[in-house]
Amino acid sequence: MDLISLIFPKTCLGCGREGKYICQSCINKLVLLKQLCPYCEKASTDGVTHIKCLKKLRLSGVFSIWPYEGVIRTAILKLKYKFAKEIAKELSEYMANYLKNQPIFPKNLTLTPIPLYFLRENFRGFNQSELVGEPLTKKMGWDFNSDILIRKRFRRPQTELKGKERRRNIKGVFSMNPSYKLQTTSYILFDDVYTTGSTLKEAAKVLKRNGAKEVWGLTIAR
Repeated sequence: MDLISLIFPKTCLGCGREGKYICQSCINKLVLLKQLCPYCEKASTDGVTHIKCLKKLRLSGVFSIWPYEGVIRTAILKLKYKFAKEIAKELSEYMANYLKNQPIFPKNLTLTPIPLYFLRENFRGFNQSELVGEPLTKKMGWDFNSDILIRKRFRRPQTELKGKERRRNIKGVFSMNPSYKLQTTSYILFDDVYTTGSTLKEAAKVLKRNGAKEVWGLTIAR
């Protein structure tokens, strides 16, 4: 244990137990989400987009693990705004433990985190989706690439908006990195929280236009 951990021991954000930001006991108590089609938002096995909805949506499906509440919500906010980067490792471990038992995604995937605008990332010092996503790919045996997409415009945070405002706000903000050519056919777009799905859907459009055969979405919470 390092000196900082001795002076300021990590305690569970759910129950206060020392040792981790999210203890196993609190994870075990969480209710797993029922998955929905990302287009019509009706029940769907493993979040797969219904066949009749695929014509209207670029995403093959979206899988979110936990409800955005309680210890998960607290952990995500502390990671993003209190800069507690160790939380990312814990989240990736718990996600991998669950996903390994769920044959949801096709093989030979590349995970790409939803990018932040460079000024926001420079201010924060990191992209939280990248911090969680990279160790997750190592545990899952997926490829990882954070250089595929560029967030080319600065916009208001999606958390400040609702419904149609979110869709308008995110439209046209992503582009392909001109120095990158898609190497595989299947991709997972990874973000921390799914609300309306506007961010994932907009990013998926860019990947599909540039040759991706399948684009999936994965989030920590919804």
